[in-house]
Amino acid sequence: MEKGERIKLVSIAGPTASGKTALAVKLAKRFNGEIISADSMQIYKGMDIATAKPSEEEKMGVPHHLMDFLDPGEAFSVADFVKLAHEAANDIASRGKLPVLCGGTGLYIRSFLENISFSEQPPDPDLRRELEERFEKEGGEAMISYLRTFDPETADKLMPSNRKRILRAIELYTVSGVTMSEQMRASRSQPPKYDFTAILLTFRDREKLYERIDKRVDKMMEMGLLDETKRFYSGCFGKTAAAAIGYKELKPYLDGECTLDEAVKSLKTATRHYAKRQLTWFRRDEYMHPVEVDVSDDVFEEAVSIIQKMH
Repeated sequence: MEKGERIKLVSIAGPTASGKTALAVKLAKRFNGEIISADSMQIYKGMDIATAKPSEEEKMGVPHHLMDFLDPGEAFSVADFVKLAHEAANDIASRGKLPVLCGGTGLYIRSFLENISFSEQPPDPDLRRELEERFEKEGGEAMISYLRTFDPETADKLMPSNRKRILRAIELYTVSGVTMSEQMRASRSQPPKYDFTAILLTFRDREKLYERIDKRVDKMMEMGLLDETKRFYSGCFGKTAAAAIGYKELKPYLDGECTLDEAVKSLKTATRHYAKRQLTWFRRDEYMHPVEVDVSDDVFEEAVSIIQKMH
């Protein structure tokens, strides 16, 4: 690679159960690549079945980075991910290989590809504690209304349940006087670090995706998701890990509040809703090349063709 030349990179994104991992592995084999996981839950050790972490067999000998390295009790932010993913991409490229980013965590992927930098403003523990207490007392809607008084742009993008981002946006402005939307605009003025091709796995018929989700949940149950859930709740876990879909839906069954069938049904519904949110998120990014899994003659060959045209 010439000095100053941008690193070539391929990104495979899509909703849960769309076949991202299998495609990324095949592409890594085809183009001499290594995979960087962009999944906010696969980073945690022991959370294997719920996060659909690939087995050694499924990895087919392809090295995977940023997977299975953190204890569930530890917090991990998008800024942490971007820093480590840049390091991994540089390491992979320095060995003459192609970095292949693969995952379904939209904020991770967008922040990495668009080279969004994050405020170096350190958190203020006292202010954060005060804001946490206020959130508990007043709720997400009220905190978004407060955020809207000085940063309506960020407030309009956040859901009341997104506690972490709401509190960070308020904290950033309180400490620095700079709104999060201003900071994001300033950071986006930096050009992307990579010459990337981004592929989005999508579905023309959403029901086909939902069928795949239902089958995956059934398979997870057969693989021992219930036992993994018991282990998860018997250990130490942080707020980030606790957000994983799979455990919280089965907990009411473990607590004797519903039948196993009801809990599994709830898990399928939650996963469908999550997949829908993922698709909505990714479709905003104009640089994504959509591949319709349910109508494509050959998803792998279509992806190879897109990559070869771009590179």
